[in-house]
Formats: sequence, structure tokens, C-alpha cells
Amino acid sequence: MLKGLRDFYITRRFYLLIAANALVFIAGFFFDFIFLMGKIALLLLMLAIIADIVLLYFSAKSLLITRELPEKFSNGDENDVIIYLKNNYLHPVSVTIADEVPVQFQIRDFHIQVKLNSKEEKSIKYTLRPVERGTYEFGKIIAFAASPFGLIMRRFTGTIASATIKVYPSFLRMHQYQLLAISDRLNEIGINRVRRVGHHSEFDQIREYVSGDDYRTINWKATARKSKLMVNQYQDERSQQVYSIIDMGRTMQMPFEGMTLLDYAINASLIISNTVIDKHDKAGIIAFNTGINAFLVAERKNNTMLKILELLYEQKTLFAESNFELLYAVIKQKITHRSLLIIYSNFESLSSVQRQMNFISRLSKYHLVLLIVFENTGVKKLTGRGYGSLDDIYISTIAEKFVYEKQIIIRELNTRGVHAIYTKPQHLTVNLINKYLELKDRGLI
Repeated sequence: MLKGLRDFYITRRFYLLIAANALVFIAGFFFDFIFLMGKIALLLLMLAIIADIVLLYFSAKSLLITRELPEKFSNGDENDVIIYLKNNYLHPVSVTIADEVPVQFQIRDFHIQVKLNSKEEKSIKYTLRPVERGTYEFGKIIAFAASPFGLIMRRFTGTIASATIKVYPSFLRMHQYQLLAISDRLNEIGINRVRRVGHHSEFDQIREYVSGDDYRTINWKATARKSKLMVNQYQDERSQQVYSIIDMGRTMQMPFEGMTLLDYAINASLIISNTVIDKHDKAGIIAFNTGINAFLVAERKNNTMLKILELLYEQKTLFAESNFELLYAVIKQKITHRSLLIIYSNFESLSSVQRQMNFISRLSKYHLVLLIVFENTGVKKLTGRGYGSLDDIYISTIAEKFVYEKQIIIRELNTRGVHAIYTKPQHLTVNLINKYLELKDRGLI
């Protein structure tokens, strides 16, 4: 930085030209006319630097820069950050933007380059994908502007020096599912509409028959009275209780694609709760580890989803060994009506699930229990290794054993009357919604 001028930086182009000029002077020791050319080139370089300084520092106009952040970030999703630039100079500038993104992203060389014409305004959007909930701190946003000569740069600091933003469970994906449901396009993301095989529904009204109605719904008494075909119309049973029960123990600390299984479970709990409420059922949350971290009674009110979002955001854990016995006692005491209990946990071996099977199977006597069984995608990849060496054979055999144990776990759960979903972490939400709709259409809840 030069004395008397603030935020003054020399560019790489300047050093390259100085180096080239030095080579010309060296050659000038042998040829007089080359030495003269070197002096002329040095003079022109000095004049260009002076012109650069005048253009960047002695203008009443300058560069404006600001950053726009959403109110909160959505965990596991791409979140937009927008930078606004306005060139008030009377000449074009090349701008290098350095944004001090939160340390959680571990991005140390983040920069964007853009060119602005005189008086031009431009917005630049980039995305950030957080993989854990919590508070994130943005630092300063800095821009380095260079004139057309490009020999020096002037530093500008954004009008917003720093900002704090909270990362919540995946509300962006929740809104996406909601919009697709409204427009009847859920099949685009793999959510299937289950064909109804019976009338496990509540009677709604009697109406006139239209082409395509199920003939089994014809109300013959009403048909005789009206002298035209009348049918019974049904709607899904409502006000059923659905609890998302989140194991916050050590096994849920396992990471997949940057996110822990716990955060996958929390994201899925938010989205399934919203789906449940859209279906006119009641949604509740239980989070447990060595104790009960949170208990939200299943309800369907205007502010229920806001309460669930805040509750899930605030969940913290030490990833200790989870107490299923305490979970069973609390559910037996506090949930007196038959409910759908969705348990998010992670059992990697048959012995681990057998230690808790007594409590899980006892819950299934009073409630419909759905246990999430996560597929270990890392282990699954190892089963496809070639058999080129003894080590490959050993690793592949062990991996296949773990995959096979997962299948045994599913069968063991089914024999105890417990429903299960075997899913990859990234497919959890879609598979869970499909299972919920299936259970609902079968009249099991």
C-alpha cells in the first residue's frame, strides 16, 4: 500500500510489465537503441500508473457493493446469496469480489470476477449448501476494482460489514414438496399415489354418479329415492396422530454426503410433519438420547409447523448411548391413543437391534411402529469390488455380511409386527412419504 493512498494494491500485470522492462534494460547494455526503448517503456508505465490512480481515486464517483441474504438458510439445500454492484465511475472497471463466507463452509479462496461498464448495475448470485444446523457468521464483503489499464486496484468494503444467519432444517424442500402436491406433480420426485384397495375412509356425502366412479360405492337406497344413480363419497380418515421419534444417539452421528444421519432424520421429520398436517392428521415430535430432549404433543393448529421448525432447529446432542427403555416408558404414559410412531434410528448389526427389540415390539402392541433402517452406502459400494487380491476378497466379503445383516434386521422387525423402511439417507424423505401414504390408504392409521 502506498503512503497517502488508502486501499491501494498493485496487480500482477504491473509486476509482469516491470519484469519485462527490466529485461529490456539488461539487453540495453549491449544495444543502445534497446536501452532507449526501455526508458520510453518505463516512462509510459509510470504515466499509466498515474492515470490509474487518477481514474480510481480522484473521481467523485466510485463503486458500491452490498450483499443480500435470505432470512434463514435451509440445511442440506442450495441457498442463494446475492451480491449487488453499481459502477458509478465514468469508465468501465474489472471487479474481483471476495466474500468472507462462514467458517463452516471451509472456503478460503472464494472470489468472483466481473466486468462493469460505466454506470452499470449488476447482481451476482451464488449458492451455499450448509450441512449442519446452527448459527453462521458472514464476514465482510470486499471488492477490488481495476481501471482499463489494470495496473493497480482499489479496495472497497461492502455497506454491510458482517451478518449472522441461522441454518434451519430443510424448509426449502418442504415448500417444494408442498407446491408439487398442490399442482399434483409429486410423481416427478418419486412419490407414488397408492391405488385404494378398500374403503378405509370416513363417509363424506352422497352425490350423483359420474362416469369413472367405483360401482361398489353406489347407494341403492338413495338411487331408488332419486330415480338416478347415487354414490357414497368418502374421504381419508382424519385426525390420526403421527409422531416423528428421533434417536439423537451416537449411531446417528454417521456422516453421508457431508450430513449426519441425525440431520437427515430432522429434515425428513419436518417434511413428513407438513405432509401429515396437509392430510388433516396431527403431527408430533419426540427427540431422545440419554433422556427425552423434546416432546411436542401431536396437534394440527395454524402454528404447529412453526413450532416444529423451531423445535427441530434447537435440538442439540452429545451423541451418547440412547435410552430406549425410557422412550418406551414416556410413550406409554403420554401417548394414550393409537398413533403412527416413526422411529429414526441406525442399527448397523442384528445384535444392536436385538438389544432394543423388546421395547420396540412392545410399542407395536399399542401403536403402529415404523422403523427407519438406513442403508450404509459406503459399505454397499465395497461389495462391488473386484477379486483381484486377497484383501479385495476379504473386504468385499465383510461388506456383503453387513448388507445381509440389514436384510435380516428387516425380516426380524416384520416378524415382530414392526414396519420398516430400508433406505439410503438421501432418499429417506421420498420413501417415508410413500410409506405414510401407503399405510394411510390401507387403513392402518
